[in-house]
Amino acid sequence: MSETTQATPAAPPLVVNIQYVKDLSFEVPGAPQIFTTLRAQPQVAINLDVQARRVQDGQPVFEVSLVIKAEASDPNAPTNGSTPAAPVFVAELTYAGVFTLNGLPDNAVEPVLLVECPRILFPFARNILSDVTRDGGFPPVLLQPIDFVALWQSRRTTTGQPIATA
Repeated sequence: MSETTQATPAAPPLVVNIQYVKDLSFEVPGAPQIFTTLRAQPQVAINLDVQARRVQDGQPVFEVSLVIKAEASDPNAPTNGSTPAAPVFVAELTYAGVFTLNGLPDNAVEPVLLVECPRILFPFARNILSDVTRDGGFPPVLLQPIDFVALWQSRRTTTGQPIATA
């Protein structure tokens, strides 16, 4: 009988170790009055950022965070000159994941961390934001798909250098 050697399969280039809510805040500063005075669907401004950092020096393990802030305003609220109306609600979510990168060339690390990893996290963060705004008594905030490639390229163009991921 001849012995056959089985090669151990190579580790996948991207491993999702865990995903989690790192921070979540939902505020309704004008409650309960806002629920009786709001006559139109609030206008929601969204701010989104992607952050990446190495978890431990010398290891290919990174935490990637989607930081989302949704601030709603009453489109019919009277404004007092330079004083904007109080927000209807403010939702802030940091949704993160820990990822292991195996055998990637150095020039591929940044796009994987700032494009591919956020693509994996986004549907979960979108669902959490939708649920929390709905559970807060408002129409759910449904984030449109995000072009993470364009976001990454825009950040690189703005800074003129690679994004720090250390």
